[in-house]
Amino acid sequence: MLELKNISFQVDAEGKDKEIIRDVSLTIPDRKLIVVTGPNGGGKSTLAKLIAGIEKPTGGRIFLDGQDITELSITERAGLGIAYAFQQPVRFKGIRVLDLIRIAAGKTLSVSDACQYLSSVGLCARDYVDREVNASLSGGELKRIEIATVLARKGALSVFDEPEAGIDLWSFRNLIDVFRRMREDIQDSSILIISHQERILGIADEIIVLRDGQVEKQGTREEVYPQLIRTEADTMCEGWTQTVTKGGETSC
Repeated sequence: MLELKNISFQVDAEGKDKEIIRDVSLTIPDRKLIVVTGPNGGGKSTLAKLIAGIEKPTGGRIFLDGQDITELSITERAGLGIAYAFQQPVRFKGIRVLDLIRIAAGKTLSVSDACQYLSSVGLCARDYVDREVNASLSGGELKRIEIATVLARKGALSVFDEPEAGIDLWSFRNLIDVFRRMREDIQDSSILIISHQERILGIADEIIVLRDGQVEKQGTREEVYPQLIRTEADTMCEGWTQTVTKGGETSC
């Protein structure tokens, strides 16, 4: 279980302190798929980086299973089981896909075992296992390879920062299936996804809404999701008359 207690994060912006995250306290329980959503600029990606150790909070503490990890580096947190998937995956010239999956797993996997992780994210393993993780791969291919490394990592907490960014529609559909399978296989671990995509919100156990660096709402999908849809419809139809169809869709 991950706990954030009174977490704040501020940066120097043109000689003035700008607070990105403000006194956030929340719990990410085990065996849950949690989605953090909210408007752009609300602090979602910053929150993910604070959890992973890429950024350090300027206030508050972070605990993983009761252990204070606030001052630990990204490498040290990875050693404790926190896996992080970047919004824009990193390219590694000279490193094969097979090598990357083995590094993530922390052991020498057989080619067959590595191929299972690639197959699980919709890639034909024999076409990718020996390829370099470089510019020859598309954004969608890199995204799926990175998710395969997270699967191989089998961490206590897997963090995905806007996994839908920069990928094609087919890859996105496949991505939803991957998250569904991950959710079904959750044991003593949890999944945290930063996203505003409805289909990802639709498979969440819990949803956290972050706005202006603060938690605006947190609850089950059944509690929060309908409110999000109504709020989005109200914003979209501001100044217009709303019409609700028999199917529950809103038009202006």
